[in-house]
Amino acid sequence: MSMTSIPTALHVGESDLPFVDLGDGSTLQLLQVDIEAGLWVIRTKFQPGYLVPTHKHTGTVYAFTLSGSWKYLEYPEVNTAGSYLFEPAGSVHTLSVPAENTEVTDVFFAIHGANLNLDEAGNVTSIIDAGTIAQAYAVLAEMQGFGTVKVMGLGD
Repeated sequence: MSMTSIPTALHVGESDLPFVDLGDGSTLQLLQVDIEAGLWVIRTKFQPGYLVPTHKHTGTVYAFTLSGSWKYLEYPEVNTAGSYLFEPAGSVHTLSVPAENTEVTDVFFAIHGANLNLDEAGNVTSIIDAGTIAQAYAVLAEMQGFGTVKVMGLGD
């Protein structure tokens, strides 16, 4: 095997991609996306008191907490800095950041498949997947003055 045929590692520094403001008390950095594989890797920062609507995952999710704390309203465990969480496909939950947090909650998520956002009756109200997150991130980055972003998997 020659050196030209060996895949090389790709690197993204923390300041290489912007955190876009979602306008709801959170910011998002899209680190990697593979639309064909349905993979989106994000880093999200949540303000104290933030609540993610109840949602169902069609694929697996891996989460690592960098700072702050958060939990799912449906479970007793609290994720704090250094916590790792695995979510199986089909899981349903409501992410909540305690209002009494004194710092921003910073979490890395690797998400396979889609988030199906649900209403109180369990009906799907919206869908977020690799394609929609890539499009939204690009639009928000442009609107917020960051220009064109080069996300891993979208033109590397």
